[in-house]
Amino acid sequence: MKKIMVLVALVLFAIGSTPVVASSNLVKGQKLFKKKFRKSCRFSGVRFARYHTQDEWEEIYDDGKFQKEAKRICPRLKLNKIKKSWWKYVYEFSYEYAKDGSRVPHC
Repeated sequence: MKKIMVLVALVLFAIGSTPVVASSNLVKGQKLFKKKFRKSCRFSGVRFARYHTQDEWEEIYDDGKFQKEAKRICPRLKLNKIKKSWWKYVYEFSYEYAKDGSRVPHC
């Protein structure tokens, strides 16, 4: 019985913590856009994310063309100034706030 209670507690903890992690990635992506992209792009994260639908962003990211697409959207963007690990967060931000997404960022 004790093992079952521990298992249930672990499952509930895992389910409860998943949205927090996803949400924190979105916040991190939004902050990265504000600090590293916005000045170069000269427009907001809303405009950047809404260039594509969620499916299009997913396809671009899966094909490994996300950096190239970001450079196409923001020609002044200096790719060498953006760390490799940050791209995942910017992608998640772009995916969540895409043209067909239901959320609107505040940047």
